[in-house]
Amino acid sequence: MRLFVAVDLSDRLASSVADVQERFGGAPGLRFTDAEQAHVTLSFLGEVDDTRLDEVEQAVERGVDASGVAPFDATVGGFGVFPSLDYISVVWTGIRQGTGELNRLHEAIQAELVPLGFEPNDHAFTPHVTLARMDDARGKATVQRVVREEDPTVGSFRVDAVRLKRSELTPDGPQYSTVRRVPL
Repeated sequence: MRLFVAVDLSDRLASSVADVQERFGGAPGLRFTDAEQAHVTLSFLGEVDDTRLDEVEQAVERGVDASGVAPFDATVGGFGVFPSLDYISVVWTGIRQGTGELNRLHEAIQAELVPLGFEPNDHAFTPHVTLARMDDARGKATVQRVVREEDPTVGSFRVDAVRLKRSELTPDGPQYSTVRRVPL
């Protein structure tokens, strides 16, 4: 199974996510994510053998407990890109409120997963919601302009759980399903 740990956005924010995606005007070379599946990834695990599912679920539970994070409100907004505006591979909207809690969850969950052999992030953790991936540079100028000039607010939502999620790659894009919900 291809697994990751995430916080899902509220379903009611899907239309707001789709609205901010439209600001890029269908720039060529951009492949948009499904707004209905919007989430903040806390840790990407990759391919995991089914026989390890129990130990992964327990590690996520221990991490959530160790984080000490209680339910909180998060606000999503603004634009950013990875790795830079000169070379864009991912377009995202950020977290304006709730970054401290998301960082604590990320750190505590990573601390439980790394000893199990999962690779730590090779870059600083930046809580975000991926809006699109840039497959080629045809729309680069449009993306640069929108990211520099616009600062939308997507909305706020209540974070009350972390989810271990499965990603199934399909011809229509990835489909996500929750394997385990861990309440805060």
